[in-house]
Amino acid sequence: MTGEAATNASHAGGQPARDPADGRILFLDDEEDIRISTRQAFDLDGLELECFDAAEKILAEIRPGFSGVIITDIRMPGMDGIELLGKVLETDPDLPVILVTGHGDIQLAVEAMRRGAYDFIEKPFTTAHLIAVSRKALEKRALTLELRRLRSGAHGIDVLEATLPGRSEIMRETRKQIRAAAQAGMDLLIVGETGTGKDITARAIHRLSERAEKPFVSINCGAIPADHFESELFGHEVGAFPGALRARYGRLEHARGGTVFLDEVESMPFELQIKFLQVLQDRSIRRLGSNETIELDVRFIAASKVDLAKEVGGGRFRQDLLFRLNAVTIRLPELALRPGDIPLLFSGFVQEAANRHQVEPPTAAPMLLTDLSSRAWPGNVRELKNAAERFALGLDLFGGERADSSHETPGSTLAEHMSEHERKLIASSLAAHGGSLKPVYEALGISRKSLYEKMQRHGLSREDYLDKQ
Repeated sequence: MTGEAATNASHAGGQPARDPADGRILFLDDEEDIRISTRQAFDLDGLELECFDAAEKILAEIRPGFSGVIITDIRMPGMDGIELLGKVLETDPDLPVILVTGHGDIQLAVEAMRRGAYDFIEKPFTTAHLIAVSRKALEKRALTLELRRLRSGAHGIDVLEATLPGRSEIMRETRKQIRAAAQAGMDLLIVGETGTGKDITARAIHRLSERAEKPFVSINCGAIPADHFESELFGHEVGAFPGALRARYGRLEHARGGTVFLDEVESMPFELQIKFLQVLQDRSIRRLGSNETIELDVRFIAASKVDLAKEVGGGRFRQDLLFRLNAVTIRLPELALRPGDIPLLFSGFVQEAANRHQVEPPTAAPMLLTDLSSRAWPGNVRELKNAAERFALGLDLFGGERADSSHETPGSTLAEHMSEHERKLIASSLAAHGGSLKPVYEALGISRKSLYEKMQRHGLSREDYLDKQ
């Protein structure tokens, strides 16, 4: 019995069937030694690799909705990897296929990626790199199948509300805008303070759009060194600059057919903003060191935590680029504008954290939730989520305040609890709006007259909040 046959036997003998939900990895190579060594490396990393020596055997395994990925060498006797790619994508156009190529086949592999291949890896490759790419491909495939299931209405889930919860009027209106923007398919700008959920919103828009089953490529403009920015986005050819020893396709090209999320777009180097504006206008790119134009079918979602109009005024951001980006603008509300959502959000985050850490979720007392609703949250939802994480683990919430469920005032009646909760909600809203009454009574959903009466009853004065500005 060969080494490969023995390994096959060990996997088959008496072992339970693999759960399809885990995803299968099918590996095609005509060299037995490569199949054996690659499988052993995957085994050591906790992944099961199913090896094949002919493309026809893999095709027999493929059906629409196949929950896995395919890795194939390009150069194969009989049906080669490129032909296999075409037949696989005819069966399911979103199934990830990873190509393994020799140096002479790189241009062929790049062309195959334009036709729908997930990625390519050049020989000689490290198994660690192949494993990392395979894991990402499995995650993408799992997301694709989950989106198909949700879109079929299997459970009638409102995916957007689950992603961006909140019952306040401002949050319901925000979700309405997000749904409309997702279906419109236009480039758009998301504006919001740190921690309001710009990344989550961008991903939700992608999932609700027609591009949902294509790549979502997130680029943090503030995390890329200025001298690497152009190469990172557009890619480069061999010799394009000192150290460019091999060709590399850029992040924009990797997003073919999908969505590019440009977080902290205000950090994009000023001298490169004109080049990016050209990309938005022409929907094409050229790699560094190349004259070849590559068509670019992507949707751009930009996000900023600052007022880009002020950046334009300060000479740090191009006005024409802002005009291209903000045709559709979604403004995410800070937590101070929706204090009534805080108890719901906090309780949900506590449950999530308890599930993640496999602990019993503690119960938050009403007065604790009231206190949380009246606090300032400069870090917004992200800060609240961190507090919920600590609460779930029984740690201190803020500066030594113990997170326990006994946060009650002895002898307090329900009416007293409700009155105190109302006072704190109005006070926090007044603070958030700098004492301006119109946005306060609109945010709280009450009349101006009703707000005056409640402020008088609770001893609140707008002048106290004006003085704080």
